[in-house]
Amino acid sequence: MAKTARPPRPSHRCAECGHEVAKWVGRCPECQAWGSIEERGVARAAFSYVPAGAPAVPARPISQVNIETARARPTGVDELDRVLGGGLVPGAVILMAGEPGVGKSTLLLDVAHKWAQSGGEYGPCLYITGEESAGQVRLRAERTGNIHDQIFLASESDLSAVLGHVDAVKPGMLIIDSVQTMSAPGVDSSPGGVTQVRAVASGLIAVAKERGLPIVLVGHVTKDGSVAGPRVLEHLVDVVLQFEGDRHSTLRLLRGVKNRFGAADEVGCFELRDDGIVGVPDPSGLFLNQREQAVPGTAVTVIVEGKRPMLGEVQALVADTNLPAPRRAVSGLDSARVAMALAVLEKRGRVKLYNRDIFTATVGGMKLVEPAADLAVALAVASAANDIALPPDLVVLGEVGLAGEIRRVNGVGRRLAEAARLGFTKALVPPDAGKLPPDVRTLVAPDIWTALEVLKLR
Repeated sequence: MAKTARPPRPSHRCAECGHEVAKWVGRCPECQAWGSIEERGVARAAFSYVPAGAPAVPARPISQVNIETARARPTGVDELDRVLGGGLVPGAVILMAGEPGVGKSTLLLDVAHKWAQSGGEYGPCLYITGEESAGQVRLRAERTGNIHDQIFLASESDLSAVLGHVDAVKPGMLIIDSVQTMSAPGVDSSPGGVTQVRAVASGLIAVAKERGLPIVLVGHVTKDGSVAGPRVLEHLVDVVLQFEGDRHSTLRLLRGVKNRFGAADEVGCFELRDDGIVGVPDPSGLFLNQREQAVPGTAVTVIVEGKRPMLGEVQALVADTNLPAPRRAVSGLDSARVAMALAVLEKRGRVKLYNRDIFTATVGGMKLVEPAADLAVALAVASAANDIALPPDLVVLGEVGLAGEIRRVNGVGRRLAEAARLGFTKALVPPDAGKLPPDVRTLVAPDIWTALEVLKLR
């Protein structure tokens, strides 16, 4: 009796990472994403014949491609233009993600107002809200002073209705708040689902490229702060921006994660106020505690966010304790690097810390995770432990190794130039720091022991 071939079984693939499994499971075994396994139908042959077709536009030498249509258009918000690389490029799709209440909608209303104030050179701004009613957005616009006749507002959650508004208004910029609330017709999935978000993003990207329309998409974030939805969303868009900020602080940072039109590591600084959000071109003053005399337990360092050097202050408090396990509290710093700096300070610097509570924090809600802040943490703790204040006009730079050595960090000259602009005249730097500004007196320390000796913290 002849054997009949079994029909091929449908395969299942993860929408996040593309991993294939034989049957549906709730969690992808490769990337550990929940609910991302989808049935992909019968597996096709690995190779199939595709006939050649006529291209829509013939290929040309790259030197003959017109770049005028890809020139960036300034938004009027300088800090946003800094992160975008000059402004909005026609046809670009920008994804801006951030935690609830961080100020995404407030910032985009200000962008829409500045765009409308440009005189309609590129067309009006169309603002589509899917999370709020049009009246709620109007109230916020009145509170922040962003009312303009060239801002068109609509409350929609259907993609086809959004495209109808685009045909009617013919905007020069489109804002979608947010992409997780939109639904595409014909897609069997709830709004915010993996399939729905991918379909909506693909449809909007096609419209952007066809009409040369810059689109800004607002995205949600997960509990760990990453962009919610399928990972392919970040691959499809041209720019990914992360809007960060502590709800207990007015400072907001707009960080470029991906940018096809400029540097992907730029940072824009904003301050969230009651009457709106404003850019902060010189944010170093927000991170320094203004005092007339030096206080033990403080050290100033210079970090680099993108291409922008910014001064930050590390504060430490060391107190004796009778508890068998002394407390170690960290705020605004990397707890792992702080623990390493404390161990090196006690072992290599001979500073007794095992029977003391140690509290370390930054000023102004700043987050210092760069290794260049290691030396500032160690010296702030040593200053607090010995009750000896560092000079108020001193900045310290350097990464601390486990052997106690102080390693060189990149851009020392650029960092010290920013410190000199703000009135600092002394700097403690590692060896071979390169060319340094002449108006800053530099003290060189190859290891943590020498740094304590130079600053008389022993």
